[in-house]
Amino acid sequence: MRLSKATGAAFSICLVMAAGGVLMSGCSSGGERKEQAAAKPAGPQPLPEGMTRSEFGRTQEGERVELYVLENRNGMIAKITTYGAIITELHVPGRGGSKGNVVLGFENLDGYLKGHPYFGAIVGRVGNRIAKGRFTLDGAVYKLATNNGPNHLHGGVKGFDKRVWSAEPVTGAGGPALKLTCVSPDGEEGYPGTLTSTVVYTLTGDNGILIELTAVTDKATPVNLTNHTYFNLAGPGSGDILGHELKIDADRYVPVDAALIPTGALAGVRGTPMDFTSPMTIGARIAKVEGGYDHCYVFTKGTTPEPAPVIRVREPGSGRAMEVLTTEPGVQLYTGNFLDGTIAGIGGVYKKHFGFCLETQHFPDAVNQPSFPSVVLRPGQTYRHVTVYRFSVE
Repeated sequence: MRLSKATGAAFSICLVMAAGGVLMSGCSSGGERKEQAAAKPAGPQPLPEGMTRSEFGRTQEGERVELYVLENRNGMIAKITTYGAIITELHVPGRGGSKGNVVLGFENLDGYLKGHPYFGAIVGRVGNRIAKGRFTLDGAVYKLATNNGPNHLHGGVKGFDKRVWSAEPVTGAGGPALKLTCVSPDGEEGYPGTLTSTVVYTLTGDNGILIELTAVTDKATPVNLTNHTYFNLAGPGSGDILGHELKIDADRYVPVDAALIPTGALAGVRGTPMDFTSPMTIGARIAKVEGGYDHCYVFTKGTTPEPAPVIRVREPGSGRAMEVLTTEPGVQLYTGNFLDGTIAGIGGVYKKHFGFCLETQHFPDAVNQPSFPSVVLRPGQTYRHVTVYRFSVE
């Protein structure tokens, strides 16, 4: 698979286009929009084949949010909104030629604005948890928001999942592609440095959604971006995911304490309920895992320059299968333990275990764990993370 190289260049000028046009700016920060007039008004940017664009709604600050629909030549469809760079729907083939949505989400922006457990979003600057919302970097102590009990989770109170990203249709390697950009200023949510992050979503010819994340900074800062999609290969609202068969090429995982903070050790999975080295239904041993699965698995392959296959999921009823390829050294398996029936989205009410996440990433709290691979990005470096979720039918 040949992948495009994301530029990672920082956007310092905001160009606000006419309604229906493309917004070429960093994602808005703190609810403020600073508009600079372009030298010459421009019309809506032409869209490539297999892509449409419409208004998805307005934020409470009045910012326009767009919805892009990407479709490959096989009829696979991804719906992506500029709010949080969220995948709102993903329609893939099923048995008998039928197609159906396989992710949890909402039909309109209001559902996301009311609050949700990161459905389909890009989370950051640092996905997962940072213990006590605090870390030391180059001798300086940084204090972050504590939005998960005493800890910092998924970028803080207003992380990347709650920002309006800029959007730019681009030419993908194998199908329609959308580039989204967010500029996070120095000190935002307590993090040092101005960070420019991009995500390129591409639908590939073999029914994959390729997610390429890049970032650059002007000051050393931790970065651990990931996509937080909830999958249910039988369809959202169809019931729980405990019958899905899962295989993870990971012989170790990251043990955590009661607050889901790593102990600093890595433990073997063999002979434990954490073992998915051979195909096993998610529900087979979940009762033996306190609270359900919410753990980072350590891939046997480690970090790789290009995405390598590491996970396979199969849902027997629909015949759908999903393969995950990634450059990252780990994945957070989360089985929707905190879904409690209070959220109604596409497909109905979402109850406990109605979706699962496979959040490819570096390890949680790595900035406080010297034995873990570093997540510190420095000026002159480019963070790059590529993951592919590829679908097939059996």
